[in-house]
Amino acid sequence: MDSRYAQLRLDAKGGNPLYQQLARQLEQAIEDGAWQAGEALPSERNLAEALDISRITARKALDRLEELGLIRRIRGSGTFITPRFHQPLTRLSSFTEMLTQRGFTTSSHWLQRSLANPSIDEAMRLSLPPGARVARLKRLRLADDVVMAVEESCLLAELLPEPRAVESSLYAVLDAAGTPVARALQQITAINADAELAGLAQVPEGQALLKVTRVGYLADGTPAELTVTWCRTNYYDFTVELTR
Repeated sequence: MDSRYAQLRLDAKGGNPLYQQLARQLEQAIEDGAWQAGEALPSERNLAEALDISRITARKALDRLEELGLIRRIRGSGTFITPRFHQPLTRLSSFTEMLTQRGFTTSSHWLQRSLANPSIDEAMRLSLPPGARVARLKRLRLADDVVMAVEESCLLAELLPEPRAVESSLYAVLDAAGTPVARALQQITAINADAELAGLAQVPEGQALLKVTRVGYLADGTPAELTVTWCRTNYYDFTVELTR
């Protein structure tokens, strides 16, 4: 028997239904890394046999994990742990860098890579002079082929004269050009997805998303990057360490 089942201890006399106990314990085991992103979770039948519970109980527990976005069911293949992005708010890192370090395979589905005129808001946030041009990037950010976020970036055209040079990590391209983003200010708000955004993020219309707006600065303080990312809440965790 899989040794990880030892972590799952259900109490039939406990105050909570068995499926709730199992769902919470599986959630904790996933958070602790007992099952990794992309790995198959035990089937309803295996859980039922290993824990001496009904398949209905096992199914209800897995239904709860699916509601939380911790697992995804693929017909004919099984139930798999979904990728989850834990982003500390005290460190400036790229999406590609952080997820690659955690063993995920990252990719982008590009919607736009072009030079354009800035909007009024972009010009203000980046302190652009009249007549300035910007590089505009828009893409879906994926981890293990799961859409994690929708992202739009706007940069000084001088920093990215050829937007199609960005294939995966924008920050890696800027680093290689000798113009790295040294610091950033980031704002996080909650929004409800409209029809267009919901279609891109592959969520129901009206579902809550986290909107992360970041302005990145070069070492000399020049505003260089404006990135807005709409994150699926079931795949993103933001953490911050507080000291006293």
